[in-house]
Amino acid sequence: MSDHLQGQCLCGAVRLAFQQERPGIDACHCKMCQQWAGAPLLTLRGIKPEAMTLTGEEHITRYVSSGWAERAFCNRCGSGLWYHFKPGNHICFLAGLFDLPEEYAMREQIFIDEKPGYYSFADRAPAKTGAEVIAEAEAEGFSFD
Repeated sequence: MSDHLQGQCLCGAVRLAFQQERPGIDACHCKMCQQWAGAPLLTLRGIKPEAMTLTGEEHITRYVSSGWAERAFCNRCGSGLWYHFKPGNHICFLAGLFDLPEEYAMREQIFIDEKPGYYSFADRAPAKTGAEVIAEAEAEGFSFD
């Protein structure tokens, strides 16, 4: 199953489209995502940057948030746009930018060990600790130096 998705920021200055091969939502509970989004970061599974169509590039500000990640937002309305995992060169788009089909479900939760106690998802998607996520990425050859 593959879904052609189109989304935009709050003000519409940035528009993007891509083909999602593995439909579903991922949740990141790491402290950095919580600070950036004000809650867990809910994203669509990543794609390679060259696989997206983008308009409004002049309204995008990129922020290097760590040695392996870059985050982007619209500099007109402030909407978060994506998380770019640089070692794997894939982008995870914020789910709220898109009108998604009702059947989309949560696929995975990561950094579950950093999730605060004041919220919980009813969906029982697989959950991984930060150490498990990093170990998997390193096993695939990614470096976090």
